[in-house]
Amino acid sequence: MRLVIVALACALSAGCAGRPVGVLTPVEETAPDATKLDLLVATTRAPSPNAGELFSGERGRGVSLSAFTVSIPPDDRRQIGEVQWPRSLPANPATDFATLSVEPLDSVKAAKGWLNAHLPPSRRVLIFVHGYNNRFEDAVYRFAQITHDSRSEVAPVLFTWPSRARVFDYLFDRESTIFSRDAFEETVWQVVSDPRVEDVTVMAHSMGAWLAMEGLRQMAIRRGQLPAKISNVILASPDVDVDVFASQWRALNGPNAHFTLFVSRDDRALQVSRRIAGGVDRLGMIDTQQYYAELEKSGIVVIDLTAMRSGDTLNHGRFASSPEVVKLIGQRLVNGQTVTDSDVSIGDRIGVAAMGVGQTVGGAAGLALSAPLAVIDPKTRRTYQGQVEQFGRAVSGTVEDPGAD
Repeated sequence: MRLVIVALACALSAGCAGRPVGVLTPVEETAPDATKLDLLVATTRAPSPNAGELFSGERGRGVSLSAFTVSIPPDDRRQIGEVQWPRSLPANPATDFATLSVEPLDSVKAAKGWLNAHLPPSRRVLIFVHGYNNRFEDAVYRFAQITHDSRSEVAPVLFTWPSRARVFDYLFDRESTIFSRDAFEETVWQVVSDPRVEDVTVMAHSMGAWLAMEGLRQMAIRRGQLPAKISNVILASPDVDVDVFASQWRALNGPNAHFTLFVSRDDRALQVSRRIAGGVDRLGMIDTQQYYAELEKSGIVVIDLTAMRSGDTLNHGRFASSPEVVKLIGQRLVNGQTVTDSDVSIGDRIGVAAMGVGQTVGGAAGLALSAPLAVIDPKTRRTYQGQVEQFGRAVSGTVEDPGAD
C-alpha cells in the first residue's frame, strides 16, 4: 500500500515539476490570435502572500470573489485538451496560458453584475468544481481550458476550495470539501436565483464531485428540491463512495436535472482512494454491469472512458484531456442534448450491431463494448431493446423487415 501511494505521489507531482511560481501574475499584452476568456471565480481559500499565486491551499474566512481574464494560445500552437503552462515568467501568450487581468469583487452584487455582463445569448452558466491535489492556478487554467476547448456557449463560474496540492494531504483536502459545502451551495443559489440566468450546468471532478453532491443535497433538503434551472449535473471521475452517493441521490428527491457520470475502470488515483477508504467502490471506477440496474432505475447516464487513450498517466483526467470528450461536453451535454445520437456516433457504436439476436442491451454483450466511448443510458436501452426485438422477429420470419436484403 505504501509503495502504491508513493508511486501515485510521484505521478501527481510530475505534472508540476519545473513550473514557475506565480503564473497568475498578469501580463500586459496578449498575442494577436490568442483567445481571451473571462471567468468568475469564487473561492474559500485563504489569500496567498505571493502576489502571483493570489490564493493558497489553506482555508479562508468566507468566500472571495474575483473576475479573471485568461489568454489562451492560438489553436494551431497548442494541443486541444492540454494546458500550456509557461516555462518561465512572464508568460508568452503566443505559446502559453497567461493571465491578462484579475479584478477582486467586493460583494455578491458586484459578482452578479459581472455575470449579467458576461451571459451569452443562451443565458447558460457552467459552474465547475475541481478535484483533489489542485493549486489555485491549476483550477483557474484547467477550467479555462475546458471552457475554451468545449466551445461551450456559457458564462463560466469556477468554485475552488482549499487544497494543499500535496498527495499526502488527502485527508486535509477531504475535510476542506466539508468546510466549503455551505459556500458552494450559496454560490449555486446566487447563480440560479439571478432572473437573467435561464440554465445552469454543474460539473465537478474527482473529490470536487463529493463537494458538489453534498451542496446539491443540502439545497434539495433546504428547498424541497433542486431549482429547475439546474438542468445538468456532470460528475467526472467522481471520488465518491458508492454507498454515500446512493444516500446523496435519495436526498435529491427525484431531481429533474440530467445526471451524467464519466468513469474509467483503470483510474489509478481512484484505485488508491478506494484502498484508503476501506475497499469500498468509488463512483468514478464502477463496473457498469454490476450497477446497471440501479443506474437504469435512477436514469443516470454513464460514459465509460476506460478504452480511450489518454495522456494522463493516472487515467483520472480523461474528461478534460481528451479532445473528443471535452467537445462532447460543450456541444452536447451542456446544451442539454443526449449523447447517444451525437455527432461522434457514440450511440451507433453501442447499437444493435454490437449484440447478437436475442441479447438485451442490458446483457453482457451490450456492456462489454470495444468502442472508445461506451454509453450506458437507460433511454438508449429502451430504444435499442425495441430494435433488437423487432430485428429478432424479422429474422425468425414473424414480421417483415423492410431493411433486410
